[in-house]
Amino acid sequence: MDDIFAFLDVMQATFGRLDFLPVADGKIHRFHVPGDRHGSKNGVYQLFPEGIVSGWYGSWRDAGNWHNWSSRQPANPIEAELMRQRSEQVNHLRDADLKKKHQETAENAQRIWRDACPADPNHPYLVAKGCQPHDLRQMGPMLLVPLYHEGQLVNLQRIFPNGSKWFLEGGMVKGCYSPIGHPIPGQTLTICEGWATGATIHEETDTAVACAMNCGNLLAAGENLRRLYPEAVLIIAGDDDRLTEGNPGRTAATKAATALGCGRVLPQWSDDAPLEFSDFNDLRQYRRAQL
Repeated sequence: MDDIFAFLDVMQATFGRLDFLPVADGKIHRFHVPGDRHGSKNGVYQLFPEGIVSGWYGSWRDAGNWHNWSSRQPANPIEAELMRQRSEQVNHLRDADLKKKHQETAENAQRIWRDACPADPNHPYLVAKGCQPHDLRQMGPMLLVPLYHEGQLVNLQRIFPNGSKWFLEGGMVKGCYSPIGHPIPGQTLTICEGWATGATIHEETDTAVACAMNCGNLLAAGENLRRLYPEAVLIIAGDDDRLTEGNPGRTAATKAATALGCGRVLPQWSDDAPLEFSDFNDLRQYRRAQL
């Protein structure tokens, strides 16, 4: 029982206070992560009771950054081999569970997209960002931003009138992108972070854009897009997160452009531009306000 409480302690160190006691049965369990949307179960863990008590945990919203844990280190080669075999078993079960969840979410996304209507140009988010809806759809108050992988719709980002954004739980994000316009061989295909940034770039340049949705996905999306459109001229349009330590937008854009061997552009700010502005939509809205 002490090992179960120790496992709970490390989970709470990551997520905050949890209202359950982990079950050591070797099965995958899901749970609500404090701070996530009410009713969601993005948290996941698996705890094995045999031999060395060990397990892993994480959140599907941060899929790929799993936390491994064991009650102690192997004491001999036999225990070490058993732990290696368990690790292989974990990877297999986790990959199968992830693939199943991705497929279920993709099917749900396709149903929602099919039943939705073209987005209202007067949606509060579009008005606030000064963007046209392009090919977005809408269901009730939610704007729906489609995410594609290998040519298939696999996820949706839902944008509410107040600007809050949520992906469908359990859907793919890494390597996915939301297209605006159609890539043309020999012409520019710009990869950026958010949809409003992409819409702004497309409206100002009349070139194709792919929105990676976050800076951590710029490289993965870029790799897939290079494979899909080998004759396109890729450019990474990064955010400039001047108020965030390490400037993750600039850093990720530079890393992605270097890895892909392509160009990189960032917003060019005047000396009096507020520091909280970070992307190309902020830049356009700021310039419009100065007119």
